Formats: sequence, structure tokens, C-alpha cells
Amino acid sequence: MNVLFFIGMLGGLGLFLFGIQMMASGLQKVAGDKLRRSLEILTGKPIIGVLTGIVVTILVQSSSTTTVMLVGFVNAGLMTLPQAVSAIIGSNIGTTVTAQIISFDLHFLALPAVGVGGLLNFFGQRKLYRYMGQIILGFGLLFLGMVTMSEAMYPLRESPFFLDLLVRFGEQPALGILASALFTAAIQSSSGATGVIIALTLQELMTIEAAIPLILGTNVGTCITVVLAGLGTSLSARKAAFAHIIFNLLGVGIVLIVLGPFTELILNSGDTVARQTANAHTVFNVLNAAVIFPFFNQFIRLVNYIVPGEESQVELGPKHLDKRIIKTPALAIEAARRELLRMAAVSRDMVQESIDIFLKGERKKIPHFLQKEELVDGLETEINMYLQELSQHSLTRQQANTVAGLVSAANDLERIGDHSHNIVQLSEAVFDSKLTISNTARGEIENMFKKVDEIFEQAIDAFTREDVRLAREVIDQDDIVDDMEKMFRKRHIARVNRMECIPAAGVIYLDVLSNLERIADHVTNIAQVVTGDF
Repeated sequence: MNVLFFIGMLGGLGLFLFGIQMMASGLQKVAGDKLRRSLEILTGKPIIGVLTGIVVTILVQSSSTTTVMLVGFVNAGLMTLPQAVSAIIGSNIGTTVTAQIISFDLHFLALPAVGVGGLLNFFGQRKLYRYMGQIILGFGLLFLGMVTMSEAMYPLRESPFFLDLLVRFGEQPALGILASALFTAAIQSSSGATGVIIALTLQELMTIEAAIPLILGTNVGTCITVVLAGLGTSLSARKAAFAHIIFNLLGVGIVLIVLGPFTELILNSGDTVARQTANAHTVFNVLNAAVIFPFFNQFIRLVNYIVPGEESQVELGPKHLDKRIIKTPALAIEAARRELLRMAAVSRDMVQESIDIFLKGERKKIPHFLQKEELVDGLETEINMYLQELSQHSLTRQQANTVAGLVSAANDLERIGDHSHNIVQLSEAVFDSKLTISNTARGEIENMFKKVDEIFEQAIDAFTREDVRLAREVIDQDDIVDDMEKMFRKRHIARVNRMECIPAAGVIYLDVLSNLERIADHVTNIAQVVTGDF
């Protein structure tokens, strides 16, 4: 009997989780590829963030998936901590939909849904039909898993040990919360853990007094996935991950304080223990959101207090491009120059950070680097649009040449950002493949970078002061960088012949040299804008 029990439980849980995954896959495909973009855009205000978190979690059928995406967005600098927290609150509510569905006695629909969904999925002529088939098939498998688990649990009705354990969960809620949290963390699915709890109630093995602590525990255990996602990320991303934990723990603490009235409320919410259990899951998350939301700003401060530290954020968008002065070409050109100098400073920082990431293995700098790349790409577009609009007005020949030079310089700075990104990607290849770059090669890269950075600084200075003499010095030094690259390539070939370096690492080393040489070329182009030879 014990073997059949474990086989039934394991098989039923597997069907249940696979059904959720298939249903989520179909829902996401029907919704299109806009889920991630929706999370980025529709979180400007906390209440909109909550609603977005609810909708997206219903579609992906997993609060953990939604929260992991949110942590990823914060890590990439695409979302702030308050935006992520508002969507996390919504995701906790959205995940209760699965529990509501399975709490209804719809097991008779399991096999028909599997049949209809399977036929649509395999024989549907259009993608939409196949995706709908996946949703229906997932729905059927979900209920089939519930039936399998419920039937496997029937023998537990005669187990004194198990029945006594459930009584203890009702008498000692902390024990039930701990056991459920550990189980949820192990399977990394609060919906799966809730499904097991509801399966127990369908066999009348559990009272609502025992079920409530277990439901609370699933909300604690589901945080493990987010904690794992937050490892090795930026400070802001780790704050977002801990916000999820803090939010759920606060909610559990509040319910434990008012456990009696909360249980009474749940008892009056449904006719069966299964319905009451699903309602407990929903009411807990809705009430938790209702209690915390009015103190949203204070909650953010609490998260910042528990996870201290500030992380520099890149301020996106132009600062100096004022369209109100565009009818005054002299002022508009000066505004574009100032924005271009800001863009140049960021591009130079990107080169520095890319080399730090490559030579020092500072992966934590990558999210900040990507924010700067987004800024540089955006500034190139904004500057070009601004200058194109300026070109529609009457310009002198000198002003027209200046505008053309600014457009050219903006393009070169954007390309410098692209080459820096190439170096970061090469760094990731080194990290992922666990390659070793020799100390000699590291030293050569550092020497070449110092020279490139030196002429970059001079080019910015020449552009700022419109110093033609200094600009010509920069142009002359481009040959030095070219000669360095050729010399280092020859040395590398010699090391390869002496079998002193790994071929795969050698290819990456040469690519880094090539990107630094191309950066120097674009720096030279900027200097040529000053001399008028662009």
C-alpha cells in the first residue's frame, strides 16, 4: 500500500504540475510576446503595477515565474524597486486563481478536456487552435493529477499517525507553516503544494483549521525560487527578491495574530473544506495586499532598511535637448553639443567598465553597463532627431557643417558603445566556459586600453574646447594603437606556437584587441569632426 501511495502521489503531482505548465504555455502563446513588455510599461503607478502583476501571473500560472521576471528587470535596470514591488503584490493575488479552479468538483471534465485538448493541439490547422488545445489539455491534465493524488490519499484515512499529524497542524500552526514551506520550497511551486492540500480536503482528511497553516506555509515556501533568482544580481534586484519574502512573512505574521477571526471568516466563505481552503489562499493574499498597500512607501523604506545600501542608477533620456530653442540654431547647436559631451562621457565609462569586467571578472557591473548602453543608444536617436528637426530651419553653411559633424560624432559614440558591449559578451564567454586568459595577455590588453582611454580623453577635450591642434594629435596617435594591435597579435601567435595559451581563450583575446582597435578608430573619427575632415 505504501508503494502504491507514493506512486500515486508522485504521478498525480507530476500530472498536476505538467498540466499547469502546459496551460500556462498555451495562455502565453495566445497572449503573444507582450507579457514582458507589459511588466516593464504597466507598473508606473503602484495600483497599475498590482493589476499588471495579477493579470500576468494568471497568464503564466506561476507567481514565482512572474517574480523571477521582475527581479531580472530590476537587475537589468529596466524597472525600479517600487515598480517591482507593486507587481509582486499583484502576482501573489494572481497565483490564487489556480487554487480556486481546482477547488471546484470538476474532475468529471478531466478526461474530456484531455481528449478535446489533445485533438486540437495535434490536428489544429491554425496556431490559435493549437494554442487553445494546449490550454484545454493542460486544464484536463491538471484535474487528472488532482484525481490521481486524491485517490492515492484515500488509505491515509486509516493512518493514526497521519491523522494525528494533521490535528497537530491545527493545534500548532507554526508547525504546519514550517512543514508546508519546506514542501513548497522542495517542489518550487506554491500552486503544486496548494493542489496537494486541496487533494487532502477532497478526501475529507483535513479540517480547515489544519489547512490554513499549510496554506500560509505555501506563501512562505514559494519565496525560495525568488531568493535563488536574486543570487549574484545587483543590489536593487536583491532588494526586490527580499521584498517578496518580507511581504509574505508580514502577511503570515498578521494572520497568526488574528487567526481566530480569520478562520471564522473562512468557515463562512464556502460549503466544503476544499472551497474554504482555496478561499483562504485568496483572502490571505488579498487582505495582505489591502493591509500593506496603504503603507506602500513605508514598506519600500522597510525593505531598504533591511537590505541597506544605494546603487547608482543611470538617468535615461536627454538632459539638454530643449525643443523650445530649436528656432535659434546657435543655441540649439550648443544644446546638442552639451548632450553629445554627456554621451561621450558615458561611452568612455562603458569602455572602462567593459575592460574591468573582462580583466577583473566583475560580473556585478554588467547590469549597470547595460543601463549605460541603453542610454547611449537612446541619446544617439534623440540627438539625431533633434538635429534633423534643426536642419529644417535656415542654417548658415558653417552651422550646417557643424550639425553634420555632430550627427557623425553621435554615430561614432554609439558604435563605441557597441564595441564595449562586444567586450562584455566576450567576458561572459570566458566566465561561462571557465577559460583562463594568461597574465601576459591581460597585461597587453590593459596597456592597449590605457592608450585608447588616453586618446579618448584627449578627443573629448579637443571637442569640448574645439582645439584643432589637440585633435590632430589624437588622429596621429591612432597609428600607435594600430601598431600595438599588430605587435600583440604577433606575440600571441608566438605564444600559440609555444603552446603557452589555450586556443579558445586566444580567439577571445584577439577579439578584445580588435574591438579596442575599432574603438580607437571611432575616437579618431570624433577628432576629425573637430578638424573638419570627417
